[in-house]
Amino acid sequence: MYGRAAAAGRLKGCAEQVLDVLEELLARRLDYELHDGASVFDAERNAVVVREAERYYRVMYRGSRESWNLRDMHMFDVLRATMEHRGPDARAVIWAHNSHVGYARATEMGQRGEHNIGQLVREAYGEAAYNIGFGTHRGAVAADDDWDGPMRVMQVRPSHPDSYEHLCHGAAVGNFVLPLRHPAVPELRRALLEPRLERAIGVLYRPRTELVSHYFQAVLPVQFDEIVWFEEGTAVQPLPERVVGSRREEDPDVPETYPFAL
Repeated sequence: MYGRAAAAGRLKGCAEQVLDVLEELLARRLDYELHDGASVFDAERNAVVVREAERYYRVMYRGSRESWNLRDMHMFDVLRATMEHRGPDARAVIWAHNSHVGYARATEMGQRGEHNIGQLVREAYGEAAYNIGFGTHRGAVAADDDWDGPMRVMQVRPSHPDSYEHLCHGAAVGNFVLPLRHPAVPELRRALLEPRLERAIGVLYRPRTELVSHYFQAVLPVQFDEIVWFEEGTAVQPLPERVVGSRREEDPDVPETYPFAL
């Protein structure tokens, strides 16, 4: 509701107040860090989340490109700030959807002017970044066919004949890992450089319009440095409440959304 009202201009912005908080934090950072640097970093990041959330909700109804870019830039800013906070020897693993971690310039989204965290990381960190994608031919997924619908387990259709997924299926070797940056067989990488369809399934899955809704053109060896292939995927399952509940009993500081908030 807040997002719709903000986008429609019915709510007064809070950007100035958030900026005031950020400026105060930055001005007093040295004093704060002497006492508890980690808490200062957390406070700064939380203030930035509020600022960026307001910006996001105000632009999300104007078009997908602007809101997508804003969201992934925020992801990258959080990563960069965390790496700097952790020091020069810091390392990070980012777990996100293929459409976020793959190199956007190697896909249709890059041609539309959209970037993602995979592109931003590669441009910032060069060879130190390593992008890994996942794929499957068939199986099941936890999703729904419309926004705000209940999560359900849906069967995934076999991959399209013109897709990279169908090529992987045609190899007939089951599950595998395929390095693409430094492949054992360079000729294989060159053969995969021909643009093909690639499937992306997120919180929505619409089997009846799958070709239009979930496939896009990509150049796989440029998009990813490595592919992890599962011939048949399975839908994610939440932990039983008894497991989550017992974990909270052991540690009262565990958030209500455990383990999803970690």
